[in-house]
Amino acid sequence: MTNDQSSTVGDPATSTPLNVKGKLRYFAIESFRPGIYPVAAFYDGLTMASPPKAYPPEWRQGFPGFARNYGDFMASWASVQGGKFVAASILHEDPRYFTSANRNFFARTFNAVRYIVIDRSDSGRPRLAVANVAGALAGGFVGNAYLPDPYANASRGFRCSAIALSGFVTSNLADEFHPEIHRLVKKLHLPFYR
Repeated sequence: MTNDQSSTVGDPATSTPLNVKGKLRYFAIESFRPGIYPVAAFYDGLTMASPPKAYPPEWRQGFPGFARNYGDFMASWASVQGGKFVAASILHEDPRYFTSANRNFFARTFNAVRYIVIDRSDSGRPRLAVANVAGALAGGFVGNAYLPDPYANASRGFRCSAIALSGFVTSNLADEFHPEIHRLVKKLHLPFYR
């Protein structure tokens, strides 16, 4: 990895702490990373294929319904990253994922999963990942401001927060195994991957 302050993945050996400006850059990159758009479309396609029964027609049908669900996903994602940015800035927590120095598959996988609850302070010490929890809660509850009844409630908010935390695991695994994924995709000559 690199010491580049614009990277969203840190290297324990070479990374320097992020200041608030660096954390804001992290927030912008993570909020609008290219991979989030197809993930949102896929997730919302599943929602549209089997929409919640109590959703009103404008949330269940056609392109306008898809657009509402897509907007909900993107608002949640931006709220996750925004909550993480605010908490990390206030609490001096480094929001980046730091790859494992161990090359063992299981150790690397454990590192990716562990990082949702134990990350790093700005000084590099292990600490409780409060920013991840704050971001997940922000993303889980933002929908309560605009979702139709009966979906604007605490139960849905906590469920969506748990999904956001599991999304951190997926993202961490992708970051941890990025070199291997990159080699595999290049070997398969997939046209959409650079």
